Amino acid sequence: MKFDILTLFPEMFEPINQSILGRAQEKNIIDINVINIRDFSENKHKKVDDTPYGGGAGMVIMPDVVYRAYKSIDNIENAKVIYMSPQGQTLNQTKVESLAKEEHLIILCGHYEGIDQRVLDKIVDEEISIGDYVLTGGELPALVLADAISRMITGVLSDNICFEDESHYDGLLEYPQYTKPAVWRGKKVPEILLSGHHENIEKWRKKQSLLRTKCKRPDLFEGYCLSKSDEDLLKDS
Repeated sequence: MKFDILTLFPEMFEPINQSILGRAQEKNIIDINVINIRDFSENKHKKVDDTPYGGGAGMVIMPDVVYRAYKSIDNIENAKVIYMSPQGQTLNQTKVESLAKEEHLIILCGHYEGIDQRVLDKIVDEEISIGDYVLTGGELPALVLADAISRMITGVLSDNICFEDESHYDGLLEYPQYTKPAVWRGKKVPEILLSGHHENIEKWRKKQSLLRTKCKRPDLFEGYCLSKSDEDLLKDS
């Protein structure tokens, strides 16, 4: 998977070189290239924005500098361009799994009052939001998107089970996790987890996922299709 990220603030993307994503890049499993839009300004002061037509507060990023940055990327004809925007479709696990099937993503980060609509109309395939709130720019949302997608790429995590058992992957929240010591401040790890009976452990975990989702995210639970075995587990609760 190749990511090209267009931004005015490339220094904000240092986290992608750390931990799991850093190791995935070292192994050439993913390729993340951060491009400074300001490098493509033809203004001697590297100006990239101007006042909005029609008046109003703030500044708008000019279309020509964004377009030149975009055109500098190799094989753009085979890439999907995503603009991080509070007006976009809200990101969820289904969308992450869909985007993880792409080979090349170009992520455009807005800033200030946004980007001239004309260049968005020309190059953007899809707008994505990470939630119904507004941030100072698209850099943090772009990091979230790249991280969420990268961990779905084969080889980035040690095993697919690392994400298959997690919250939202199958429409449910993840079951509670425990580690040593078996007793901490008087609280014991559930006995079933110490039993070594793998089938019963899996049933317990599924039941906990169902109960957690029903309690914490009734909206998700309502949309989840319960199997007969799921219904039997809930009857025992």
